[in-house]
Amino acid sequence: MKMRFTLIAIIGTAILTISCINTLDAQSIPKNWQALDPAADKFLGISLQKAYDYLGSKNKKATPIIVAVLDSGIDTTHEDLKNILWTNTKEIPGNGIDDDKNGYIDDVHGWNFLGGKNGQSVKRAPDERSRIYHKYKAKFSNAALDTNTLSASDKTLYRTWKKTESELNFSDEEKDQLKYVEMLASAFKKHDKVLKQEMNVVSYNREVLTKFIPTTITGKEAKLGLLSLHRLMQLDETELNTFTIAQMDEYIEGKNVAFGAKEKLPNDERTLIVRDNYYNFSDAYYGNNDIMGPTPNHGTHVSGIIAASRNNGTGIDGVADAVKIMMVRVVPDGDEYDKDVALAIRYAVDNGAKIINMSFGKAYSPEKYWVDSAVAYAEQKDVLLVHSAGNENYNLDSVVVFPNANLVGYKKTASNFVTVGASSDTLITEGNIAADFSNYGKQHVDLFAPGVKIYSTLPGGNTYGNQDGTSMAAPIVTGVAALLRTYYPSLTAKQVKTILEKTVFTPSTTAPCLQPGNSSITVPFNTLSKTGGIVNAYNAVVLANSMGNK
Repeated sequence: MKMRFTLIAIIGTAILTISCINTLDAQSIPKNWQALDPAADKFLGISLQKAYDYLGSKNKKATPIIVAVLDSGIDTTHEDLKNILWTNTKEIPGNGIDDDKNGYIDDVHGWNFLGGKNGQSVKRAPDERSRIYHKYKAKFSNAALDTNTLSASDKTLYRTWKKTESELNFSDEEKDQLKYVEMLASAFKKHDKVLKQEMNVVSYNREVLTKFIPTTITGKEAKLGLLSLHRLMQLDETELNTFTIAQMDEYIEGKNVAFGAKEKLPNDERTLIVRDNYYNFSDAYYGNNDIMGPTPNHGTHVSGIIAASRNNGTGIDGVADAVKIMMVRVVPDGDEYDKDVALAIRYAVDNGAKIINMSFGKAYSPEKYWVDSAVAYAEQKDVLLVHSAGNENYNLDSVVVFPNANLVGYKKTASNFVTVGASSDTLITEGNIAADFSNYGKQHVDLFAPGVKIYSTLPGGNTYGNQDGTSMAAPIVTGVAALLRTYYPSLTAKQVKTILEKTVFTPSTTAPCLQPGNSSITVPFNTLSKTGGIVNAYNAVVLANSMGNK
């Protein structure tokens, strides 16, 4: 299960069933709609400018903090990000020495737990179910196995293994879906090749394409064909052709790998590149300092949402204005590894992060106890963790995803863990203020935040674009939490979580809301999370101020 949401995921699971109908032309949707105020601007945003105006009226000054982003990587050269990167002042860049003696050499802006000592980085990883299936295949696949003789722990493990085995039996419908996406990709690339030649460019978006006037019949046909595909695939007008093709290729490659995963474990790059002793948690000092990695798209977008340089007249403004981003790379194309996540949380905590954004997740967590111990460590050290709920339209009260706030070995729920669903607006998606893809749950999702058409930084050439997902909603909450911890630094992580929950904006109970994943069931929005509301920066800073925090 991948938490990172792309349109390709919709195509693959729904064969382009149009679940969200755009009611405003993309040009009419403000690029910063998520920051707007519900009353003044009529968008279900987070009232960000109103929050800053309030802080200014109180003469509040920010105390900078570090926010760690556990993700796929970040474009360190981007115009809107290069000035907000955390810098480890105890480390001398490029000298090959662990100057601060924290175990990680030249970790100037963060660390890459998916790297090798030779400078290589893991790009793709098998999903966790495939890893579990093949790890225990020899143990449990014997037809003569008497499960009654298994120990209690092995019986639990056997049930998990049988579940992964059944999930690796793909239906003909799923395989037909892949063929459909391959057909779309083929048509897209065919038209794209013609248009790149005629326009004499490498990349372009729909806005550029619409204005282009082809001079040949072939060019006219290619333009018409590509614009039709844009409408069919519901692509954003700002999305570059290169990005769309890369996403389709990634989806197709991932599905082909998954379909063959039962017969053979997909190539495990991590074993070949990282070369740690994975099952020895004490073997913790592996990786390298390449925090960009081969796939920085997701992490770059997430980081920009949180803290892209504000008021610099360039690109976008992040939510928080006094944050340094520490990138900790743990998310490949595929499922992350529990050991990497656990060590990344500990790394972030030990190096001064006060908030950790985690826009990722999966369906299995065989070493959950490692991750839980890291969450508990962060709780002990007063560090807030913000996690995306996921994009499978699951009810998390009945379906478990990982990581989560349930610390099994500690028999408690983490007080520093916030789970975030994705909201929309009726001016963006007809009849729905909950994102159709978002996971939800009255007991296990804390609150929602905007997660549809979120405009932020993208890698390569100082570019920007929209993306959808709870992966975009979580960093909005992280940004608001950072606002609280920078302007009211005496607040604890637990207090910040409480403030975020108590100050949500609650849409009217009559506001149109469909149950995510089901276009025929209308539900009250306030039944989809514990708080029933959307994070609101203004309400949050007002409450923080009233509590007498300095």
